[in-house]
Amino acid sequence: MSGRIAICGSIIVDSVNTISEWPRQGMLVPIKSVRQAVGGAVCNVGIDLKRLDDSLEVRACGIVGDDEEGAFAIRTMKDTGVDCSRVAIRPGLRTSFTDVMTLESTGGRTFFNLHGADSALLPEDVDVSGLDCDLFHLGYLLLLDGMDAPDEEYGTKAARLLAKVRAAGIPTSLDVVSEQSDRFARIVRPALRHCDYVIFNEIEASAVTGVGADDMRGMCEALLELGVHRQVVIHRPESGASLERGGKFVEVPSLELPDGWIKGTVGAGDAFCAGMLYSILKGMDAESGLRLASCAAAANLAVADATRGALSYAETMNLESRFLRRK
Repeated sequence: MSGRIAICGSIIVDSVNTISEWPRQGMLVPIKSVRQAVGGAVCNVGIDLKRLDDSLEVRACGIVGDDEEGAFAIRTMKDTGVDCSRVAIRPGLRTSFTDVMTLESTGGRTFFNLHGADSALLPEDVDVSGLDCDLFHLGYLLLLDGMDAPDEEYGTKAARLLAKVRAAGIPTSLDVVSEQSDRFARIVRPALRHCDYVIFNEIEASAVTGVGADDMRGMCEALLELGVHRQVVIHRPESGASLERGGKFVEVPSLELPDGWIKGTVGAGDAFCAGMLYSILKGMDAESGLRLASCAAAANLAVADATRGALSYAETMNLESRFLRRK
């Protein structure tokens, strides 16, 4: 592979609200700060990749509404060098948004999402013949109502799109969202047969496979058995793991970060995903990819929103010299 990637799916604007504690039902706590930021797989992964390596050609594919939030998302991506020519602006739709509640003491976050314009995205909205890329990444299933819809031939519309992209000779990658539901197996499994790579967290991987979330290798093996063609990657706060078809299982511990480093966890999974996608594009081995991805996630944790923590490749890998890895 080289350095051209198309990222399709969720384009979201986040309102990141910092709070000192989570209220009991019916009670009130003050919001200590508010910051508007882009979110969703397309914005987060796209911007993180451009920050890692500005020479990459990153193309965004998706739908926004004809509103201030949509303009903000496109402007923010363009300012980083992401190609937004394949982002459609649809009058009458509202750009998807998320209220992110970030707990000041831990950086832990809770999301309240309006699906919005993302729900309108369908396979026919993606011009596969014009993608001109080395890798196609789709995120997030369970948040794309149109793509999650049933398809008589492929199981879901997302599976149809991924099959069409693979038929054009473009490797495919998939990410999903950590939703509190029982829909994972029904919606995600049909797409796996048309994925070369998947990058999930341990909660998502467990929900898709039924394997316990503490069994990293077992989840990787189950996802390969469900049809993933090349490589499965699973990440959790403690480590990241990879299993390639016909290859060895590799697990790399996360960095041991000092007290006070973590300002927020929103976007950390996308930063990890960007690191792995970069390693795939550049032909890096699994261990090197996991090391890069964990450093990218650590850099993201230093800020409250999803993308301001993204650094260049050299700056990202420099975190390995500053911090030890977990034992």
